[in-house]
Amino acid sequence: MNTNYIARYGLEFNPFLKNSKEVLIDTKEFRETLFRLDYLIKTKGFGILTGSPGRGKTTAIRNWATSLNPSLYKVVYSSFSTLSANDFYRNLALELGAKPSFRKADNFRTIQDEISRLAIEKRKTPVIIIDEANYVNTSILNDLKILFNFEIDSRDRAAVLLAGLPSLNSTLRLGIHEPFRQRIVMNYDMGALDKEEARTYVYDKLKGAGCMQHVFEENAIEAILNVADGTPRIINKFCNASLLIGESQKASSITIDIVMQAINDTEL
Repeated sequence: MNTNYIARYGLEFNPFLKNSKEVLIDTKEFRETLFRLDYLIKTKGFGILTGSPGRGKTTAIRNWATSLNPSLYKVVYSSFSTLSANDFYRNLALELGAKPSFRKADNFRTIQDEISRLAIEKRKTPVIIIDEANYVNTSILNDLKILFNFEIDSRDRAAVLLAGLPSLNSTLRLGIHEPFRQRIVMNYDMGALDKEEARTYVYDKLKGAGCMQHVFEENAIEAILNVADGTPRIINKFCNASLLIGESQKASSITIDIVMQAINDTEL
C-alpha cells in the first residue's frame, strides 16, 4: 500500500486506519459511556450498551476494560457473532479459569462456582462482556437471567455487559423479557457526534498523529461531516480515502473536490 501520503501530509502514522496506532478522542459520548460503564461495575448486575455501527462502542469498551485494575476485576469477553450458544457457555467457563464441560447444566454450575470463588475468595468482581448481543435469542436471554442469579444472598456478584446494535433494545422490549429487563441497572445508547465535535475529532486525530500542517481545507472537512452524519467510523473512512487520493494527485492539501471523489469511490 502506498504510504507516501504520511510524509506528504506531515503524519507520523495514519490516524484514520483501524489497524494503525490508536488516537483516542475524548468526546462527550465517550465520557458518558465510560461513566455508565463505571456505574455498572460499582452496582453490578446487567448493563446494556447499544449504538449504530461505527459509533465507537468497541473502542469505548476496550479502553474501559483495559483500564480496570486486574487485582480487583476479572474481565471476560465473548461475542455471539462468532460463538454458538453451547460454545458461549464453554468459553465463559474456560475464560473464568475453569475446565468446561459438554453439558450445559454442568457448565452452568461451573460458571456460578467460579464467579462465587472470584467474588468471595479472591475479592474480584467478574466483568462479563458479551459483544454482538443483538444476536442473542430468547432462550439465551432466559439462560443468562438464571446463570447470574445467586439466590443465597440475593446479591449480584458480577457485572454483565451486553453490547450491540439498537435492535437489542427492541428485543428486550418484548413482554417475554420483562423479568430480564427488570434486572438491567444500566442502559445507554451511544449517539452521533455533533458537527463541532466531529470537526474537532478530525483535527485531534491529525494532531495525535504528529501533524503540524494544514491538511484539509475547511469546505473539505464540511463535506465529510455532512455525509458522515457524526459517525466516527465513516469520518475515518472518508478522511483515509481523501489522503490517498490527495497523494495520488500530489495535492498539497485536501480540497473539496478530492473529498467528493473519495466519497464517490468509497460509497456503495
